[in-house]
Amino acid sequence: MKQRYFEDLKAGDRFTSDAYKVSKEQIVSFAREFDPQPFHLDQTVARKTMFKDLIASGWHTAAITMRLFVQTLSFAEGAIGLGVDELRWPTPVKPNDLLQVETEIVDLRESRSKPSHGIVRLRNVTTNQRGEIVQTMAASALVLRVKR
Repeated sequence: MKQRYFEDLKAGDRFTSDAYKVSKEQIVSFAREFDPQPFHLDQTVARKTMFKDLIASGWHTAAITMRLFVQTLSFAEGAIGLGVDELRWPTPVKPNDLLQVETEIVDLRESRSKPSHGIVRLRNVTTNQRGEIVQTMAASALVLRVKR
């Protein structure tokens, strides 16, 4: 895949990732290490909660979103995260969900402190196979400019 630079983008551009299937084993493994709450770890316990099933940690959803975002946009030297202004998980992710990310380029500007880079404002919307939104995120990233 062609690597992208700051100049390859314009406000309003949209990019859609491939789909990623989330397994029960991945949900439990991630939760054991990073978010050991019962509704992420044990399906029997989770069925007794408001979720009625095992669900992925929001942080797991964020990690999957990041993977799909990086694979789809393929920035030269990567995108350096500058911060997240909004992160929401309106619908839980369940075993066997297929996640897909749409990234919209919201705004671009050259970096004053790092002239070799530009600052990209973006919005990621992650959906499942039913079209339900499982995560929204507004963020800024530092992206390499074409070498001059």
